[in-house]
Amino acid sequence: MELNDEMRVRGNQAAGPDEVDLKTREVLGNFKASVHAWSDAMVSRPRNEPELTARKTWWRLTPGWVLGCFVFVGAVSGGLYQNHHQQELARIAAARKAEQQRQIAAERARQEEDLLAKVDSDISRQVPSAMEPLAALMTDEESK
Repeated sequence: MELNDEMRVRGNQAAGPDEVDLKTREVLGNFKASVHAWSDAMVSRPRNEPELTARKTWWRLTPGWVLGCFVFVGAVSGGLYQNHHQQELARIAAARKAEQQRQIAAERARQEEDLLAKVDSDISRQVPSAMEPLAALMTDEESK
């Protein structure tokens, strides 16, 4: 209000920069003092916090604990399922690999038998006519 009174007294006279600066500082100082006073009043006022009974606190915490337990059980069971799934995939892969190796070994054994049969057929020949009397003397048991 002091600023308004002075402005009425002066009328339409232009105030100098020093006078405006002084008045601005005074107004800002008053504003700062009121803000500090209000802040001190808010800090020192009594707070009305509702008292929480043990029963109310327990019921408020229960949903959080239940949800936490569900999350924990879900995470653990998911990890166990993932581990079991990986073990099953590894077991199936090992069974397939063993079956492939068994088939490869059977194929190799068959090829070796075919090769030996071919070699035996190539090696075996009829006895020349000059050797027939000697071949007749030999028994089948001795040739083996």
